[in-house]
Amino acid sequence: MVGAPELSTWVVAVQAFCTFGMTGVIWLVQLVQYPGFARVGADGFGDFHRHHCRSIGLVVGPLMVLELLTSLLLAAAGEPVWFWRIMLGLLLVIWLSTALWQGPLHGRLQREGPRPDLLRALVRGNWLRTVLWTARSAGLVWFYARGWA
Repeated sequence: MVGAPELSTWVVAVQAFCTFGMTGVIWLVQLVQYPGFARVGADGFGDFHRHHCRSIGLVVGPLMVLELLTSLLLAAAGEPVWFWRIMLGLLLVIWLSTALWQGPLHGRLQREGPRPDLLRALVRGNWLRTVLWTARSAGLVWFYARGWA
């Protein structure tokens, strides 16, 4: 960020912490949690799914909000600006996927139970977020390796 090197260092560090954290969480969800939904019987699924949504929200909510706020700051004033705007674009696609695909699917699962077609759609659709968060993490590693931090 122009004119504020100490602030810029902290904003980038918070960005990296949130992105790396979310990358770990999304891989865990993609490979363990979502496939595990199919192993919960229909009788206990509603309670299990409600618990999952509440619990995961406590973990990912603050990380996602901080990641978005720092992305907005860096896209506006970070150097190199092109890099931070690409990173923001990736994050906006993640947020759109969450709001328009994953969120509604979770709502349907809560109402309709563990239908195999919904569970498959949840896992398939989550690959987009998994790949994009992984790309964001790779981008941040590249950013640090280039010595831009």
